[in-house]
Amino acid sequence: MRWARTWGLAGRAVVAALGLVAGLGLWGCGMPGAPQPPSLNLPDQVTDLSAVRTGDQVSLTWTMPKRNTEKLILKGNVQVRVCRRESDAGACTPAGSVQFAPEADGAFTETLPGSLAAGQPRLLSYFVELVNRKGRSAGLSDGADVLAGEAPAAVEGLDTEMGKSGVLLRWKTGANPAAIRLQRKLLTPHTKSQAKGEQGPLAPPPEPVERTLLVEAGAVRGRALDKDIRFNESYEYRAQQVASVTVGSAKLELAGPLSAPVRIETVNVFPPGAPAALAAVATAGENGSAPAIDLSWQPDTEADLAGYIVYRREGDGGWQRISPAQPVVGPGFHDGNVLGGHSYHYAVSAIDEEGHESARSAEAQETVPSP
Repeated sequence: MRWARTWGLAGRAVVAALGLVAGLGLWGCGMPGAPQPPSLNLPDQVTDLSAVRTGDQVSLTWTMPKRNTEKLILKGNVQVRVCRRESDAGACTPAGSVQFAPEADGAFTETLPGSLAAGQPRLLSYFVELVNRKGRSAGLSDGADVLAGEAPAAVEGLDTEMGKSGVLLRWKTGANPAAIRLQRKLLTPHTKSQAKGEQGPLAPPPEPVERTLLVEAGAVRGRALDKDIRFNESYEYRAQQVASVTVGSAKLELAGPLSAPVRIETVNVFPPGAPAALAAVATAGENGSAPAIDLSWQPDTEADLAGYIVYRREGDGGWQRISPAQPVVGPGFHDGNVLGGHSYHYAVSAIDEEGHESARSAEAQETVPSP
């Protein structure tokens, strides 16, 4: 009986100890621990949302996150809810829903309802919310602001004309024109320069495909000159009016719709400018040397200059080219085919790489001394 009572007390102690071990998840080698709560799988919030309004359309862009809030990799497409509100205190009104894969570039475009596309300019904030399959999220993204209200009217009558100094753009203007943003797109990127073999360390850098030119309000109305072009390329231009509006402490743009595109081929049909300051100096033949007349003029600085052509006439005779078939490279020429006691008239023209020849310079006259 004593042995039984002793074992009963000891047995109960052992059983209690074993229960404690099992409760701590230490029973047996490799046994699992306490169960963990399931993952909520909430996608991380978007941190780079941006918004642009053009006319009555608003376009949003952002980057989809790679992980959820627990730093686990997201799998499959993620639903994105888009909403907007007119003030900080107002509710966020649904604007649409899209789906994108993790790390993808997200985008959403909507046409503003009539109530938001009319009236005075006012702040309009957009948000995106990423939700899991159960419709739960980690919250809205930071807001991206645009302006609600009536946008400036579309630009009409946009036209282009090729000039020696660049592309001249013209458009119709109203009574109180806003600033004009001109958007230029290169339609022939790299093809022309590659065809000409303009490669290597001294080749010009590749031209950007897209550029913008802003014509401030109050500048020359209805026209602008795009000097930053290259010849033998194709460009497309579009224009929009842009109003700058301050709402509270924020200064935002309210841009009108883009105009219809216009295209232009920048063909170089313009000759260089005529050389200036032509001078002629005669030297008499001495010590067995032949007489000569040396010409000099101011150099032409145009980028596509190929060289110069030298002309001469004597008395009332006609002009004759006296320089070689290849253009003279530098701003000078030595005419050794002259006679003592004769007077000669000279003129010089410039020629570009496309073969366009300028007008002739003002004449220079010189008489060779008699022997």
